[in-house]
Amino acid sequence: MSRARAKATVITRRRLLHPRHWPLWLGLGLLWLITRLPHRAGMAIGRALGRLSYRLAKSRRHIAQVNVRLCFPELSEAEREALVRRNFEYTGMTVIEMGWAWWVGDERFAPLGEIQGLEHLQAALARGQGVLLVGGHFTSLEIAGRLLVPHANFPVTYRAHKNPVMEYILRRARNRYYDSAIERHDVRGMIRALRKGMPVWYAPDQDYGRRHSVFVPFCGVSAATVTGTARLAGMSKATIIPAQFYHRPDGRYQIILHPPLEGYPSGDEHADAWRINAFIEEWVRQRPEQYLWAHRRFKTRPEGEPRPY
Repeated sequence: MSRARAKATVITRRRLLHPRHWPLWLGLGLLWLITRLPHRAGMAIGRALGRLSYRLAKSRRHIAQVNVRLCFPELSEAEREALVRRNFEYTGMTVIEMGWAWWVGDERFAPLGEIQGLEHLQAALARGQGVLLVGGHFTSLEIAGRLLVPHANFPVTYRAHKNPVMEYILRRARNRYYDSAIERHDVRGMIRALRKGMPVWYAPDQDYGRRHSVFVPFCGVSAATVTGTARLAGMSKATIIPAQFYHRPDGRYQIILHPPLEGYPSGDEHADAWRINAFIEEWVRQRPEQYLWAHRRFKTRPEGEPRPY
């Protein structure tokens, strides 16, 4: 190792081990210990963590309550609140699932999941085509990626973390299990991977503002929806496969790779965005307790319409 590189390594270690990061390291250590437990025991701890966060995370609870009220007006107030409580339990389980995705080996991980429709992905890759796996922000997202990667070596998209310790942990996990990491705004990186005949995961169901977005319905509410799915498909000529995943009642995980979309993109950005939203909405209505309701999905509004949060 060169002297400059060794010095940089020492500086990085000192930064990561600064006392202000000790509470986070302690929390990560506890999470690692929980991953040594049986999966069911870990999920029980996650549900308890979710119930605690329901009481303490007031702002996130409010966002989830508003989203559920907008998307499920047919439910009573008591039913909506029960849904939010259950959603926080699944969100707490997500914390434990992240630990599993980061640190648990394949011999314990593989039996957790079942994949349906893998032939759609394999057929496209056999033709040398890139595959855009289009899904939504459901609570078992980290688990789904780990379950899929043994069947198709693909890069993972990510958002850089502001905390250096978390960025260090996430980077090590990405490098251990995935081909590479592509920052979520790096469109060129995604296109390069797709043109090389690789699969790329893409979730277009969050509110990223007005730029490159159109307003189309999502769960009956006009939502700013990115047009990136159609643009990526058009520029890369990739196959588009809707990818659904969820936590089953028996404790295992189900991934469903649906047949490739035909006639997509169509050239009509509104119709294309609505088509993707319709898939994700269908999955949300099947398992609403497992969707990321704590995100401000409807923060960007059409002109003259107030924000709901």
